[in-house]
Amino acid sequence: MAFFGFNQHFVHTKAITRLLFTVGFITWLALVFTDLSVLFSSANDIKPDLPTWLPGVMLNLFILSLFYYYKLKIERDEVLNFVDLLWRVFATGLVATVVSLALRLVEFLLNDTKLTTHIVFKDLIYLINLGLMISFLMMAFSAWKRLILYQKSKWLLRLWAFFEFGLLASLVYNSFKIPLVEWLYGTLLGIFVVAGLVLSGNMKWVAFLNFRQKWTSLLLLLLTIFYLLYIFYTNSALTESIGNISPYFTDYRYHIFVLSLIVFVTIYSIFSFLVILFNLPTTSVFEQKLEEVVNFQRISQSIQTEQSEESVYNILLETSVSSVFADAAWLEINSNAQEQKLFTYKITDKESQEIINHLNAHHIKGVFDQGNEKTKNLSKHLASLRGSRFRSILAFPIYVKGENIGNLALLKELPEGFNKEMTKIVSTFSNQAGISIENFRLMEEALQNERYKEELKIAKTVQKSLLPTLLEQDKDFEIAAFSESADEVGGDYYDTLRINDHLISIIIADVSGKGTTAAFHMSQMKGIFHSLAQSDMEPDNFMVHANQALVYCLERGSFISATYFVINTETKKIKYARAGHCPVLYYSSLSKQVTYFKDKGVALGMVRNKTYTNFIHAYEFEYVQGDLMVLYTDGITEAKNSKGEEFGYNRLLESVEEVSSLSAAQVQDHLIKNLYAFSGTDNIDDDYTTMIVRFN
Repeated sequence: MAFFGFNQHFVHTKAITRLLFTVGFITWLALVFTDLSVLFSSANDIKPDLPTWLPGVMLNLFILSLFYYYKLKIERDEVLNFVDLLWRVFATGLVATVVSLALRLVEFLLNDTKLTTHIVFKDLIYLINLGLMISFLMMAFSAWKRLILYQKSKWLLRLWAFFEFGLLASLVYNSFKIPLVEWLYGTLLGIFVVAGLVLSGNMKWVAFLNFRQKWTSLLLLLLTIFYLLYIFYTNSALTESIGNISPYFTDYRYHIFVLSLIVFVTIYSIFSFLVILFNLPTTSVFEQKLEEVVNFQRISQSIQTEQSEESVYNILLETSVSSVFADAAWLEINSNAQEQKLFTYKITDKESQEIINHLNAHHIKGVFDQGNEKTKNLSKHLASLRGSRFRSILAFPIYVKGENIGNLALLKELPEGFNKEMTKIVSTFSNQAGISIENFRLMEEALQNERYKEELKIAKTVQKSLLPTLLEQDKDFEIAAFSESADEVGGDYYDTLRINDHLISIIIADVSGKGTTAAFHMSQMKGIFHSLAQSDMEPDNFMVHANQALVYCLERGSFISATYFVINTETKKIKYARAGHCPVLYYSSLSKQVTYFKDKGVALGMVRNKTYTNFIHAYEFEYVQGDLMVLYTDGITEAKNSKGEEFGYNRLLESVEEVSSLSAAQVQDHLIKNLYAFSGTDNIDDDYTTMIVRFN
């Protein structure tokens, strides 16, 4: 269908990649044929029917096809990380080595028969190994390029361009064996080796590997170096064997491109291995310090990012445990009603209460005294608690306005598991948590007492006028819409507008945030929609103009996700653009399948300059009678049940599949009924909004 048009570029690139692979295979076969022909003729003192330079040309065509094959294959996959690149190099080397070993096994099984000593057989084995070696080198070359150019600079790009184009230019010499003086040949080879050495010093990507990734990379690089040495040794032995019989064969030892590639790939592999190996001892320390900084920042910013005081408690538990490598933790909080709330992390309430009761029963003092040294000498007390898996405890009180509102306890399964540095870290976290909780309570109190009533009144009035009471209808389709707010005021918006007799525009949007701010942003979105939609512009242009208008209205950190459609009832086509909104769910009456559209787009307000045009795309597809289009906001898919499970995209798809042949209103009723049955309550966490379009 036409809505898969956005994928054409990917398909085009994939087709070119397959074509290059085919060309590479054909040129290798041509190399085998021409080289064997020339070698056989020369070995039998017969004048060759083919030019002696033709095998060199075939070899370079083979190299060129592989060069661009791996170039496209690596550059096409933008999500590859550093370890994935090493895995691909390792896998290519593994295949090449296994095939080469299989050939050696065949030679061994044939032993000293006439076939194994025949020069044609030897040359065939050599050419297979040569093809495997070049393929492996090209894969490594493309991968190393991506690693080297990570966080690239101008001089690095220029040096790489010189290195790459210089190597490609050297193919001309090797193709036709242009006579050069020996010193010039050595100079060119030396220049490429020096350029490869300079490029091999760029290892910025290593700093972004964690401890586990570095160990994986070391293993992959070690095996890669082994493959390189084995393949090089095998090909060297074969060339020596053939060269002793006849000099008329394609000898890679005189090929500037191949020799430079062998040196460069080997050097960069060894350099990478050594750099990672020498960085390995400090990795865990850096990761721990970075984790501490990130965790401290999370606690500091919790007042701005979290919706409840309990969220701050959970962040405190998670960050404290990860920072000191604890096995579990609990947090006791004294509520206003003199009742205690217990928050646990990787420990049950029962286990926590048993430890608390045990410490109290033995009258152990100083456990929650921040200035008492006894906090780090409690292994012997926990050891006397039968059935407990924990043997070390570190505990600190949390103060708000000088009042002890609770206690934080961290546990380890090993005795004497906490040191002095860990004590300081947890002390800092608990102090910052007390400040964050105090600020959170002050902010909550101020918001509730001074702004809540007025904000609610204004927001209700604004939102009531935003959502349409009547939706556009047409003989070609019917629309049903539903919207339910989690709070008194929601942030979801939908609307329709008839442009002319055969063009109808539809929009669905979700404003970040809630309350008065969200309501005002919804009103701005409604004004922009009614203003721009009447001008009959393309959906991607609509998004660009809408983004340009909204950047002056939205404060930083706020954004609006939206999807905009233009239905053409004359051509039976729909054009649309998606700006970070939930993917469209579509039922095709022809294929009888329900699928999600795969498209791209960034939310309005996320990119605040003219480059937004690069992040939004227009798509088009045809509809037929019986098709069904389901639009929704993230409140639908993110709705949770009592177990914390989300409704999700799969349940949404299954709900639509069950009633895909019914009317828009019936599909909507079935979907909302399933949603509330799944959540088990009418108290929703986020806004529920759907628009169902049935094509007649």
